[in-house]
Amino acid sequence: MTTFLLVPGLFMGGWAWAAVAAELSAQGHRALPVTLPGLAERAGEDPADIGLGAHTDAVAGLLDAEGPGVVLVAHSYGIFPALAAADRRPGQVARVVFVDTGFPEPGESVVAQMPQLGLLDHVTDGVIPVPGEIPAVHAVPPEELERYRRLATPHPVRTVTEPIELTGAWRELPTTGVFCLANGLSLEFARTLHGTGLPRFAKLAQPEVTFFELATGHYPMLSTPLELADVLMRAAAGEGVGLYED
Repeated sequence: MTTFLLVPGLFMGGWAWAAVAAELSAQGHRALPVTLPGLAERAGEDPADIGLGAHTDAVAGLLDAEGPGVVLVAHSYGIFPALAAADRRPGQVARVVFVDTGFPEPGESVVAQMPQLGLLDHVTDGVIPVPGEIPAVHAVPPEELERYRRLATPHPVRTVTEPIELTGAWRELPTTGVFCLANGLSLEFARTLHGTGLPRFAKLAQPEVTFFELATGHYPMLSTPLELADVLMRAAAGEGVGLYED
């Protein structure tokens, strides 16, 4: 049995992982969907008190509670608090799984790494409003789109403006990247990044790093949850391809 800690991306709570968690549980594993402070059922908390540090503390606390051997899964924005927590508690983490996201460098913030998202364009009362729609390219079924519209909540702005604190301890952990092809991430793109020779991308080719590709968009927990659950179980077992494997 493997314990999976599932950290969601922007605007989402643990609800986003419901179908993935159900499949993992049905296969005999322990799945713990995370709702970060200020989101979903925790949306009543004051956003002025919630920065990236608070989200990191929340994930680190769960790692402490669950003990060694956790497979830490993070989607999109979720990699910022998840990676910072893994960096603090590397002994608690068996593997970090990046779901359609990259990894930040020390001192980077979400808005610095991804300015193209325009996250600060419409901030109101300390939160980023929920986008009006998920584009069709992401292949989210109508019933899941309705659930997203109903359950998504504004995101505390300080979580995307505060810089991440990393010592580099996380780089010693086994990792798996899950690329969602309709969103533009792929093994080919990762090879291009590694080919730049920049030190930040050196880890991509290390032997304990594996990759999977999914033929879907940026929200695989909503569009292809069974396929994502299967990939997570395979990742936990050390499966996947290396950066330059066919």
